[in-house]
Amino acid sequence: MILLCGAIKGGVGKSTIAANLAVHLATVGVDVVILDTDAQATCARFAERRVEAGLPPINCIQRTGDVSHALRDLATRYQVVIVDAGGRDSRELRTAMLVADLLLTPIRASQADLETLPAVNDLVRLAKDFNPSLAAHAVLSMAPTNPVIREIEDARQLLADFDQLPLANSIIRDRKVFRDAMLAGKGVVELDNGTARAEIQLLAQEFFDLSA
Repeated sequence: MILLCGAIKGGVGKSTIAANLAVHLATVGVDVVILDTDAQATCARFAERRVEAGLPPINCIQRTGDVSHALRDLATRYQVVIVDAGGRDSRELRTAMLVADLLLTPIRASQADLETLPAVNDLVRLAKDFNPSLAAHAVLSMAPTNPVIREIEDARQLLADFDQLPLANSIIRDRKVFRDAMLAGKGVVELDNGTARAEIQLLAQEFFDLSA
């Protein structure tokens, strides 16, 4: 399976989701690799920090340009390939969409992020002309932890207008533990924060069959 974590806006938690899903899948026995196509190399540096900390390694490869051929090759050698694409409309993002099985596009429940949805929706529709099996979902990311804030409900209502981007049931909230874990080269499933761990586990359960 090829999972693409991609967005056309940075700062939405894309690399955090990619890295944490990779660690969680690895801990339950899935053979996983990350393809980091982002110039910031967030996932690649995360993988390096794991090695430096003596943690079980997460394979991570860096590629730019047309990544479709690299993805097809990796998909023959790993059970799951997770792509971390840069937070912009790029050649890497578009070519990954041509071969991906699933696109998760993280968005924050803010006006600036929500305004990018029409462009992402159009990109998905275009990609499906060449890759009809592509599934795509928006994921509310870095969502406020305060239940009084109505940003999440507002985002749900707006997302209902985009036919190519159904909203995932799982929500990743804005928790400091995610930032701390990334800096330590760890996934939140390896820490003692049960709430953050559950968010990643629920996201994985929503899109992966981990019953085997």
